[in-house]
Amino acid sequence: MSEKLKQKIVSACAYIRVFAKWLILAILTGGLGGAAISLFRICITYVTDFRDAHKLIILLLPAAGLLIVFIYRLCKMESSAGTNSVIKAARNEEKVPFRLAPLIFIATVLTHLFGGSVGRTGAALQIGGSIGELTKKILRPGEKEAHIIIMCSMSAVFSALFGTPLAATFFVLEVITVGVIQYSAFIPCLLASVLAYKITLLFGIEPAFYALAGVPELHLVIFFKTIALAMICAAVSIIFCVGIYGSEKTMRRIFKNPYVRVFAGGAVIAALTFILGTTDYNGTGSQVIVAAVENGTAVPYAFALKILFTVITIGAGFKGGEILPTLFIGATLGCVLGGLLKIDPGFAAALGMISMFCGVVNCPIASIFFGVEMFGSGGIVLFATAAAVSYMMSGYYGLYSSQIIEYSKLDTEQIDIHTKRKY
Repeated sequence: MSEKLKQKIVSACAYIRVFAKWLILAILTGGLGGAAISLFRICITYVTDFRDAHKLIILLLPAAGLLIVFIYRLCKMESSAGTNSVIKAARNEEKVPFRLAPLIFIATVLTHLFGGSVGRTGAALQIGGSIGELTKKILRPGEKEAHIIIMCSMSAVFSALFGTPLAATFFVLEVITVGVIQYSAFIPCLLASVLAYKITLLFGIEPAFYALAGVPELHLVIFFKTIALAMICAAVSIIFCVGIYGSEKTMRRIFKNPYVRVFAGGAVIAALTFILGTTDYNGTGSQVIVAAVENGTAVPYAFALKILFTVITIGAGFKGGEILPTLFIGATLGCVLGGLLKIDPGFAAALGMISMFCGVVNCPIASIFFGVEMFGSGGIVLFATAAAVSYMMSGYYGLYSSQIIEYSKLDTEQIDIHTKRKY
């Protein structure tokens, strides 16, 4: 056997060995992540149905907040940075304690049960980070591979939450360091995402998919209307991000004691719910998203009220996520703008969701796949247009302060914006 052939065989074996390693890793993280988030989604669905059937339970939201603060203090996790700590762990900057998983699971379920205006994604990513740390302890990888395990776990839980494996994969590849994609993590993240998604199907959980009444033909008029809609959504995404961080700082300054802070925030949410006479702005508001996308109907000021409810809930110290509220805001805002811009309201709601999502996470490729997996591929060019415009026009704002933006959005300059946000 020639020396050259031996080298090729050795090289091929090395590739097979690495692929086998990533496959094992994906099976472990995807399996654990898929099962955990399936249980999480089932619990959220159950408590949401219970809350809808017993609307007066919203009166107990302040008491639920007290319990959440007590649990976090009891476990000495009151200073947890939440999703930001998971993003840092994916860069090997810190570790995510495993006890965070049951804590955020319980706290998010309690927040949904009693009517806090939050989503599930932030909680799911924290569960994924904890699963990743557990996997690292089992496999004991090298330093160069440890962060990929966290990335796989994040991909798995995001995929299990929405049923969007491609969007989940690219979300994790993009969100950690904007402008730099680590393609060596592509295979393990994709494998973990697909496996986690398939596990949710075994639990009888359907992926998030919205049926559009129609997709407009691509022409210059709709193209420029999409640009206008995306620019408005980008501006609102900035308002939402500033509101999230601003409410936390303001409420911490006004209410030094976390028990007083969470009780006051819960009381305000309960009062607003009864004043408005609707529970549309409590929990995820999934039914409002469906109405906007599939029926083309939305209250003109619904997006503003959802921003208000969400910033108060999160600023007060309740637990959950911001992505589903983001989608709610995008769907209702897009639906209203569709009527003004003479775009089909349902399709405009879809564009609004994609634009808002991209504006708050700074992940344009993931946003495009997110749109395709949730609405079908018919409007992919307009989805890409909305994502691209929103990505640029949302500036350097975002939901995650630990996210690094490596390159300027305006030119090719390498800027390395980390925590220097303009909040």
